[in-house]
Amino acid sequence: MSTSPKPKETRRVVEGIFAINKPQWQTSAGVLRDLNTHFDKSPLFAPWLDFTRRNMILSNAKKRNIDNLKVKLGHGGTLDPLATGVLIVGVGKGTKCLQRFLDCTKTYETVVLFGAATDTYDAVGKVVSRAPYEHVTEEVLEKALEQFRGKIMQKPSVFSALKVDGKKMYEYARAGGDIPEVQARPVEVKELKILEWYEPGTHEYEWPKEEIKGVEKVGAQKLMGVKPQDAPLEADDQESRGLKRPRDEEPEEDDTVSNIENLPKKPKTADEPAMSGALPVEQDSEAPQPRATENEANEDRSSTDLSTEPKPKPPAARLRMTVTSGFYVRSLCHDLGLALNSHGLMSSLIRTRQGDYSLASSNPNVLEYADLEAGPETWEPKVQGFLEEFMEKEGWEAEEVEDEESWQANRKERESERQEGDRERSYKGGGKREGKWRGKGGGGHGGGRKFYSKDMSGRDYESRERDR
Repeated sequence: MSTSPKPKETRRVVEGIFAINKPQWQTSAGVLRDLNTHFDKSPLFAPWLDFTRRNMILSNAKKRNIDNLKVKLGHGGTLDPLATGVLIVGVGKGTKCLQRFLDCTKTYETVVLFGAATDTYDAVGKVVSRAPYEHVTEEVLEKALEQFRGKIMQKPSVFSALKVDGKKMYEYARAGGDIPEVQARPVEVKELKILEWYEPGTHEYEWPKEEIKGVEKVGAQKLMGVKPQDAPLEADDQESRGLKRPRDEEPEEDDTVSNIENLPKKPKTADEPAMSGALPVEQDSEAPQPRATENEANEDRSSTDLSTEPKPKPPAARLRMTVTSGFYVRSLCHDLGLALNSHGLMSSLIRTRQGDYSLASSNPNVLEYADLEAGPETWEPKVQGFLEEFMEKEGWEAEEVEDEESWQANRKERESERQEGDRERSYKGGGKREGKWRGKGGGGHGGGRKFYSKDMSGRDYESRERDR
């Protein structure tokens, strides 16, 4: 009794969009590298790799590119290394959908620390200026937040990745020269509220210990809108800028020093060497040495003690905001400090929501970074579920990938179909010799490699085969 052969197993390509909870101090590009490390060797993405690799072979892609093929990934909006939270990741053709997540609303939680401003507007940068903060209270802060709600104009961080006249903004600060004005951009703050107020001394947030000095400090103050009186220059900063010390600070001339050559020379004694290279006269080792008094000893001990200034204890606040595309949280912290007649910097940042992906969702739809470390048996089912759900919403039909044996059997036929399709498209492209093959030398049927017209502008492209 003959039995019908079993149908060969087919594999489905999964691609689309999912979200991952980025850890602190990891870059967004670093997250993609980690994902590629896991995805490229996972059976979940083997169909995508096979499908893409075969298309590259049919299109005569370079062997080097075929051998080095990785799962195509991209992210929808960079998160700073300091920040944590939702990072949108596109897989395969899902990378073409990332723009919608750049344009959607996002929700952040941040801690703003008052009393100091840094060159990067956050706790990672260098201190540019300090300002009083004793007058900043929760009530004063709540009143100041009102001007930052709704549709506002916001200037991006001067140390962001923006370029003006082909030069990065932070380069202007370091040069200390003329600084171009950064244009404010329209943004909208749909929600802005205080989640928690930290009284001075009740939290662990601190100012950075490193400070900017010299010309770079002056340039940074100009860029950040910090007034000179808010951050007086130190003495070493004045010297680095070539500023002269005031006359009343110059040391007075001492006659005993300036006229020392005119003083009578002191005659040498038997205890002093006759010249610089002479040996001193040995003293009696048993001669009593003078002992320091008790007061002098106490003064010596006190002078060796390092005097440490008490650490400043500025207030801080945790804020939550829902904003539109193009909003800079660090700029809000900086501008908020200036609005309070003080300074402010961003000490922490969490992106809790981007589009439909949220950390606070009752039905979690964000992959945890710990899932990657737990192994494929943990993260593969979750990622597959996220991608299939996205494909279903988009109405995408998953590509079916045949086994290697079937593909090799049909390879020549598909290569011929692909080449015939290329010829048909090129033939209809037109050009100076519409509908004609064009040789390398310019003739209608020149020798060597074949060229054909691609479009009405007459641009020529090399075909993928030689005449036989």
